[in-house]
Amino acid sequence: MQESRFDKIKYFPASMFGMIMGMAGLSIASLKTEDFISYGHAFGLGMTAFVTVLFAMLLSVYLVKVLRFREAFWEEMRHPVKMNFVPAISISMLLLSIAYHVIGLNDVSQGLWMVGATLHIILTLWVLYHWVHHDYFKVEHSNPAWFIPIVGNIIVPIAGVHYAPADVSWFFFSIGIVFWPILTAILLNRIIFHASMMEKLLPTLFIFIAPPAVGFISYVTLNNGEVDGFAKILYFFALFTTLLMFVSIGQFMKVKFAVSWWAYTFPLAAMSIASLLMAKVSGFMFYNIIAMVILGLLMVMIGWFFTKTVKAAWANKICTAEH
Repeated sequence: MQESRFDKIKYFPASMFGMIMGMAGLSIASLKTEDFISYGHAFGLGMTAFVTVLFAMLLSVYLVKVLRFREAFWEEMRHPVKMNFVPAISISMLLLSIAYHVIGLNDVSQGLWMVGATLHIILTLWVLYHWVHHDYFKVEHSNPAWFIPIVGNIIVPIAGVHYAPADVSWFFFSIGIVFWPILTAILLNRIIFHASMMEKLLPTLFIFIAPPAVGFISYVTLNNGEVDGFAKILYFFALFTTLLMFVSIGQFMKVKFAVSWWAYTFPLAAMSIASLLMAKVSGFMFYNIIAMVILGLLMVMIGWFFTKTVKAAWANKICTAEH
């Protein structure tokens, strides 16, 4: 018997929240451009409202999966690849918290931050527990999406410094910043010396940009806006990684559309925001140029990806069983 549309919710992937991460990142970057682009703040406000509604819709669908299709949910939570995308939900909350803080709606921002930070540390412990106590992980399962649950902790201090004692923010920052080089070494070993990743996972290579870019933003925030030597290392390594991804553009152009395309967006948004911060602190227009080039590209990509995602969803190509 053919499955109904409702029954297909059991296939709804947590990776869909990568769309929220990218759009929320675009919202924050747009809000940060208000000093030199007149429409930046208005566009950021509109994007934040749109992303909030979209997040609520996707979260409602995912909660139906959790409550109605528990077996499918727990299968995803234990899957060696898919489990790493589930924390995209908590990261989406944290990014929306940052956007609402920039807007000035601090009560909304604080509520999102508290729920997002709590959920994220729970999911971090869940993933790490299964990495340590397992009998099914293989090197082929590793991919840059592994950064999401662990290194994603770096995002927490950006809004957290306003809502919790400093040590709480340093706690989360330390988790992400220490695991970042560890996971980088593991993933480079997998990429260089083992079989190529599945084609649909190639866009996740862009996630390599996110840890140093977000790390820069978070570290500067924790240090009251000061850019010291370590901050510069984080920013310039993120810039180098961005260049590496762009010289590899020919490889990414070969990948057929999949939900994983959204992995391109948040890292670029993070790099744009990091460049805007670098420009503000240093006073050099060069960093603003970098930010605006990336931001313009990001707007085009998100519009394109959103259109293709809606078409794929309408054609029943999103919530499908894997064969």
